[in-house]
Amino acid sequence: MKVFIAGVMQGTRPGKKIAAQDYRDHIAHLLRRHLDPVEILDPNQLHPEGEQYGREKAMQTFVEMCELASQADCLIAYLPEASMGTAVEMWQAYRAGVPVYTISPLSDNWTVFALSTVVLPDLGSFADFVAAGGLDRERQAA
Repeated sequence: MKVFIAGVMQGTRPGKKIAAQDYRDHIAHLLRRHLDPVEILDPNQLHPEGEQYGREKAMQTFVEMCELASQADCLIAYLPEASMGTAVEMWQAYRAGVPVYTISPLSDNWTVFALSTVVLPDLGSFADFVAAGGLDRERQAA
């Protein structure tokens, strides 16, 4: 299974500041523990210095990551706050028929509920969902 990890990077931060990205390792660890085989597609791993890119390289990378999101078997979106990039990746996945599993307390946000296959309020709930076979169950139902 090819899983794209989307999530807040810049969010509403000005300039090139980014949010802590440790959630990505946590999600990847859960997936590796419960899915076999799994290929993790993580923009932060693919472009660890991405926040330092110039405008042209950043634009190219953004478009490439959105395309990659549309080619995954599923997308995990981590949204403790709004993220325009993650919203676009979710949209691309949704339009391609890729299931979107969103970890967010923003369940009433139109983008979150309209594009998500499942919305879970936090990482603990996501861990329980994955451990209980939720990703496999949803994939088999599709």
